[in-house]
Amino acid sequence: MPDLQRTRDPERWDEEEPPTLTTDVTIEQPKTIITRNQSPDIAFDRSINAYRGCEHGCIYCFARPTHAYHGLSPGLDFETRLFAKPTAAALLRQELDRRGYTPAPIAMGTNTDPYQPIERQYRITRGILELLLETRHPATITTKNHLVTRDADLLSAMAALGLMVVNVSVTTLDRRWRAPWSRGPRRRASGWRRSACWPSAAYRSTSSSRRSSPHQRP
Repeated sequence: MPDLQRTRDPERWDEEEPPTLTTDVTIEQPKTIITRNQSPDIAFDRSINAYRGCEHGCIYCFARPTHAYHGLSPGLDFETRLFAKPTAAALLRQELDRRGYTPAPIAMGTNTDPYQPIERQYRITRGILELLLETRHPATITTKNHLVTRDADLLSAMAALGLMVVNVSVTTLDRRWRAPWSRGPRRRASGWRRSACWPSAAYRSTSSSRRSSPHQRP
């Protein structure tokens, strides 16, 4: 193992926060909103992504290459050139009303975080949850953003009916190792306390292995 040393970069050493990036949002008008898969390696057969791209900018995100399908970079474009689907709830209602539709849990937060910062403005995720609660349709959410606590009323009501599981991803509690544009660990931890009324799990990964550690909520 080589002897590693920290080297001072005079241009970046004193910066406590990453530089501010400008986010550009394009309105997308899809024809359908439920994405289906038949992979035996995936635990769900349907999902919804209210957005394309993600402001959290996790370097390890497997969804980054999908931005190349739109002629955009899987790098900074994935984090700053986003797509929003404001008609998602209306499209979902049409699909749920189709003859022969069979309910099964819809996974939210598969390719993009449903509670990334632009959700504050567009409220697409909340609109989807309102419809899911109205129709008593099961779903799961995976997020790393404290904004999930905004919808505690809907999530708690769905959880009481056995319709909702919330997964909170935890990479680290050390601010020095967090994803550049994600919420700080203390802010996220306060969201866990708020979510104690929902059936949920926190997922933790280590540098040596990527394993899931579910923590039961009281």
